[in-house]
Amino acid sequence: MAKHWMKAAFAGSHGQFKAKAAKAGKSTAQFASEKEDAPGKLGKQARLAEVGMKASKGKKWYDHKSG
Repeated sequence: MAKHWMKAAFAGSHGQFKAKAAKAGKSTAQFASEKEDAPGKLGKQARLAEVGMKASKGKKWYDHKSG
């Protein structure tokens, strides 16, 4: 489960945060940076959106050094 935590975290979102950003007339990134300190569910969604935007497919988060 720990290996695929992002998949599980985003499984139930269904674009809800993106819709909130569009309703506010902002991009997802702008809205997330504004609301990252918000209390409750909105703040959690904003922080998760920022993590998801930073993660890029194929990016290595660490380097395994052998030897």
